[in-house]
Amino acid sequence: MIKLRNIIIFLLLLNLWPQAVWAADVPALDAEAYVLMAADSGEILASSNADAKRYPASTTKIMTLVLALEAVERGEAQLDDTVTTSEYAASMGGSQVYLYPGETRTLEEMLIAVAVGSGNDASVAVAEHIGGTMGSFVEMMNKRAAELGMTGTHYANPHGLHDAEHYTTAADMAKLAHHAISVPGLLDYTGIYEYQFRGEPKPLVLWNTNRLLKWYDGTDGLKTGYTSEAGRNLVATAKRGDMRLISVVMGVVPVHGHFTESMELLNYGFNNYAYQLLYPAGQAICAVPVAKGAADTVDAVLQNPAGVLSKLGEGGEFTTEIKVTELPTAPITAGQQLGELQILKDGQIINTLPLLAESAVEKMNLLQGWRQIIGSICSFNY
Repeated sequence: MIKLRNIIIFLLLLNLWPQAVWAADVPALDAEAYVLMAADSGEILASSNADAKRYPASTTKIMTLVLALEAVERGEAQLDDTVTTSEYAASMGGSQVYLYPGETRTLEEMLIAVAVGSGNDASVAVAEHIGGTMGSFVEMMNKRAAELGMTGTHYANPHGLHDAEHYTTAADMAKLAHHAISVPGLLDYTGIYEYQFRGEPKPLVLWNTNRLLKWYDGTDGLKTGYTSEAGRNLVATAKRGDMRLISVVMGVVPVHGHFTESMELLNYGFNNYAYQLLYPAGQAICAVPVAKGAADTVDAVLQNPAGVLSKLGEGGEFTTEIKVTELPTAPITAGQQLGELQILKDGQIINTLPLLAESAVEKMNLLQGWRQIIGSICSFNY
């Protein structure tokens, strides 16, 4: 691995915040399990019973949305695809959008029905469309969970209706949410509060089951879940300024408790941590040399913003390092990974972000090659 010169050194010391300000303790939450996570780095800020086995209920649908939108991103599906409701999908109980057998909707409409209306019927219709069969889609769910490091999770369906073999942990749901917020389009759907799904003669307006969209400033996702076996669950994310947090509460009993406990957890994070943006998304971090290219270098950029989070009253030294596995050879495609940016606190890596090629670089043509050779000879003779 080629370690490029550290072009940025960022010091974040105690005196950057008023020294009289100290962080409060994590509030006592009425939840069987919870996690608070920094969205950029995945750092766990607070947790309880994070690895305990829990039933996800409809928070399952986060994975359903992820797989569908990743298929769209890869070009394997389109948002305007026609999705046909099977008899099995239409037979789903629990929360639903009342699809009837043979009803057709676009994939995008079905995704909104999943994200906003928590439709079990729409979840199965999406699963069958993306996976071919629901069973194949469930296999995709478990494969993706393993890839994301969700070691305490096993899926049995795409909707979350109770099944003893359908389980997860609060820590795994936080990992899933950490990935999900980066999936293009996902937060656009989970952030919809009201959607007209059917018109006359039997209008159906979907209201998002995540009340934090109205009750808590900065919320734009993700998903609620409830069954008698699971209790009330909520995986939420909110952004204020440059700081985004992810909260997971599971096994809450009171009717609105998953909302109130999530707000308590998010308040703790926003009130007791400070965020410093290092690089916004899309900013060029460095120029990477390109071998045999029409251009000598290509700018390396970040897809997501890079920053550091520090608890009030705590000091620390943050540095960044740029690493490239090997110097790339043309042709290079836009978005191709060139290396990574590491963020370290007191010498320990706390976050790693991929560095991507900002633009394509074509392979050097014959004329350019001759010009380079002649230029080298002229320089040598000189």
